[in-house]
Amino acid sequence: MLLGTLEAGGTKMVMGLTDEDGSILRRHTCPTRLPEETLQDIIDFFNPHPIDALGIASFGPVDLNPASPTFGSITNTPKIPWRHFPLYDRLKSALNVPCAIDTDVNGAVLAEARLGAMQGLDNCLYVTVGTGIGGGVMSSGLLVHGLIHPEWGHTIISRHPDDPLLIGICPSHDFCLEGYASGTAMQARWNIPAKELPDDDFAWELESYYLAQLCVNAMMTVSPQRIVLGGGVMSRSSLFPKIRKTAFKLMGGYLSNPTADEMDAFIVPPALWPDSGLIGGALLAKQALEQEK
Repeated sequence: MLLGTLEAGGTKMVMGLTDEDGSILRRHTCPTRLPEETLQDIIDFFNPHPIDALGIASFGPVDLNPASPTFGSITNTPKIPWRHFPLYDRLKSALNVPCAIDTDVNGAVLAEARLGAMQGLDNCLYVTVGTGIGGGVMSSGLLVHGLIHPEWGHTIISRHPDDPLLIGICPSHDFCLEGYASGTAMQARWNIPAKELPDDDFAWELESYYLAQLCVNAMMTVSPQRIVLGGGVMSRSSLFPKIRKTAFKLMGGYLSNPTADEMDAFIVPPALWPDSGLIGGALLAKQALEQEK
């Protein structure tokens, strides 16, 4: 079995070939440009290889309603040329194999739950913190969809009183998580990339305050058994202890678990980074193939 996988990002497209176990056999990356020229790069990668199915883990928002005439299309993305682009239909037609599509973060949570940091768990949350913020939820072993799909980056949070950023950078919301805690927000606040800030900078206290709010909000709503935080900003490993400590404080003793001693195993980095989304796409492809049998 040869599976094709595409992690479609706003900055780059990562294409891959895997076996049925999700082991990556080959990969290729191209920049995300205008839809037609980018699509041709993707097709040119897969065409020489007899893939059995394709899984797409895409940036969003994405129309994931199977009954919708625009199922599998990018919707209100800030990348204007990609708005309403029928990514799923175009690739399925070009490659003529079973296809599946979901968000990039739903692909990541699927991969981490099946093969990574959340193996054996049926209720979990994966959040990526980078240029933007997104999250995928698995509940009772199934990826969560609904009105659209979870948009964790645009959940409303409380501003830290000492934050020099008075209004978040999100064009849609003044006080959402992405507007205050994304890598883009950090650079706007401090005028340098997050990776250049020292570990003891106040920036990381602010970041842990906002991401801890996300974790506690998730605990009180979707009740995950584990939360995985990935993405470029989370490559700063010293951030994890700060988030755990602040999240436990924000819980206010309301939840009996996790205890303070269990927080290290509750809020964790991904095991498959940076390939969580790519492997998730392969698992989506495998599901598409099984559904066609």
